[in-house]
Amino acid sequence: MNSNSQSANSTDASSHRLADIIGTVIGLLTLTLPLLVIANYSSVNIPNKQPSIIYNLKQK
Repeated sequence: MNSNSQSANSTDASSHRLADIIGTVIGLLTLTLPLLVIANYSSVNIPNKQPSIIYNLKQK
């Protein structure tokens, strides 16, 4: 361990801070963007094409 070595510079600290902010933004986008896309496409009105069931009851 050298006694005359310096700790982190202010430029190193600011670049780490910027990397933390960018990483946080990427993480939030990764978590929220798929949910927003799924919510957007699942809310589209899909026509309900179920066959109607008709019972023919013979009367006597």
